[in-house]
Amino acid sequence: MKPSVRRRASFAASLLLAASIIVTGVNAQSAAGHPEWPGKGQLFVGTCYQPVDRSPEEIHRDIAIMKKAGFKLVRMGDLSWDSFEPAEGQFTFEWFDKVMDEMAANGIKVVLDIPGQPAPTWLHHKYPGANLVTQNGTTLHPAERYMQNITDPDYRRLAVRMADTLTKRYAHHPALMAIGYNNEFGNSYMSYSAADRLRFVDWLKAKYGSVDALNKAWASQRWSRHINTWDEVELPYGDGPGPAERYLDLRRFWSDQTITALKELEAVRKENVPDKPAVSNLWDTAWTKPFDYLGSYRDYATYGAEGFYPGEPVGASLGARMIKGDLETPIWFNEFTAGGVGYYGAKGRSRMWAYMALIDQAQTILAWTFNSHLGGEEQALFGLVDHDNTPSWKVDEFAQISREFATLEKLGFPRLDTPQVAIAYSFDSAMVTATPGQHASVTQYYKTGYMDQVQGAYEPLFTDNIDADVVKLSYADLAKYKLVIVPGQYLMDEKSANAVRRYVENGGTAIMTGYSAKADASGQWFDTPLPGRLTDVFGLHTNAFYRADTPLQIKFGSKTVTAKDRYYEVLELDTAKPLATFQNTPEKSAAITINRYGKGQAIYLATASQTSMIGPLVRSLYPQLAITRGPQTPAGVYARVVDGRTLYVNSTTKPVSIAIHGTKTDVLSGKRFSGKLVLQGYGVGLLQ
Repeated sequence: MKPSVRRRASFAASLLLAASIIVTGVNAQSAAGHPEWPGKGQLFVGTCYQPVDRSPEEIHRDIAIMKKAGFKLVRMGDLSWDSFEPAEGQFTFEWFDKVMDEMAANGIKVVLDIPGQPAPTWLHHKYPGANLVTQNGTTLHPAERYMQNITDPDYRRLAVRMADTLTKRYAHHPALMAIGYNNEFGNSYMSYSAADRLRFVDWLKAKYGSVDALNKAWASQRWSRHINTWDEVELPYGDGPGPAERYLDLRRFWSDQTITALKELEAVRKENVPDKPAVSNLWDTAWTKPFDYLGSYRDYATYGAEGFYPGEPVGASLGARMIKGDLETPIWFNEFTAGGVGYYGAKGRSRMWAYMALIDQAQTILAWTFNSHLGGEEQALFGLVDHDNTPSWKVDEFAQISREFATLEKLGFPRLDTPQVAIAYSFDSAMVTATPGQHASVTQYYKTGYMDQVQGAYEPLFTDNIDADVVKLSYADLAKYKLVIVPGQYLMDEKSANAVRRYVENGGTAIMTGYSAKADASGQWFDTPLPGRLTDVFGLHTNAFYRADTPLQIKFGSKTVTAKDRYYEVLELDTAKPLATFQNTPEKSAAITINRYGKGQAIYLATASQTSMIGPLVRSLYPQLAITRGPQTPAGVYARVVDGRTLYVNSTTKPVSIAIHGTKTDVLSGKRFSGKLVLQGYGVGLLQ
């Protein structure tokens, strides 16, 4: 389980501090080899379950509680490697067979998680290469979960063998519904052993080809750090110090290791259970060892899936959208907020978040966790069933969700509308702008955190009840979007720049903000006019930037808007035309510009991506781009229209009144409302 905090929006700053689907069609295969999502299908409510904690009698009682609650699905197998393989090559599946059989007998399907982490103690003992080594050279024993070195070939070999053995055994089991990989993969640690250094060097050789190319990419002429031979290459320090170029490659190396491990497990699934989807609660933005999910997910994910522990609605929705990317399948929340570590829960909160999940196109919510944990790392974690085995009120709340979802799946849910807007996200920009150390000049320049800027672009769309995909520029098909927003993308590689160029040239509208396109693929500043690679597309160039003494004010149309971030760039216009100017800067320079390029238009905002600036700008484009705004709602209330009905969710704890046209009936409660809908705190309504 992840900490119950805003999952994604602050991870870049944290890097500085821590170095057969039941419905028909399941057998149809997509071009990528994944089972096709068969349409609107079903909604799945259930729980995560660790039978290793339970006696046979408790398991029998637990399954009876699940069945009575109407649960359709459980997730099992994660965190249990040594329960399946207590010693190398000695497999004990009989105990799990009984659990699977009883689930099937009670009509409950199973997401079977490959337990690739944490690795068993015996593996660490027999294969010490699986142990972590700190950047200071200290070898660590596996004191807590996720303390295995995923680059170690013995670890990888044995993880693949576990996946192969497990999936072969249960490939045709009637309970099996989906496969997951390595619980919360991405949440482990970098390692600094001699073997890791050699693997890093091999990775650099494949990337750069020669020491000369490496020296150029790392700007090693600076500070007398020229590298003469590959033997002189060391692993950069994850906790600093170290130049941005080297830190960026360190993060890319570990990202590639994670992605390779996922591809290896996906190859096993394709071989043994090709008719079951891959649905893994990955943690690509973990502050320890994140990876470039949005540049690779089609290689190992059928559904975007994550552990969902929301803090506030905008950041929670952004996190969900980041795990969905542009997949044409709904989202699965393989772990879903119920209680937590040191948090018992709040009545109505999980139900509210379940409906917020539906707004974000979810199909599945699985409560974390079923039974409260008595010991181990999460002994003060509160699940659906209390520590004394008494079902809590949370069982009833998830049973209510299950009943209501059974109704909703006949009314157009899970919803899977095609977004008209995309927000660009760059793993490389997230990494390089969080370079640690006292000489990390990039971090000193880039004042507003990268994820804060991404969220600043996402927030006005979300509050306008408009769906938006979050994508990597060079990985997604941008042509399907009416608007693409590129918020603060500091690093602009050639493929990403070309994607923006083609998109605008072919008729798209792109917005890019300040801080963008300053550095090339190696993390070094462009030696050309900025924004690098895109000056002609945006019809301007800029070098000078300043930070105003007072909050920036921009005159846009008939209104004056104020920016929280005081950073601004002085734009020199070539073919671009000004749309707005800064009111309180010495230069009174252009704040927003527009440039016709090819068949499309490129708009530049000369300050950081932030809601107060992006909001008025994108709203001014809705009529021109025929972007349909969602239902208008008060602050804290979110809504979507699904098959002609409107779903409203009050994310606040206070009653809210919402204006509606005419008289409507709430499908969920049967109540009729005329002129206004009143939702209590955490209340929901589906009006028709």
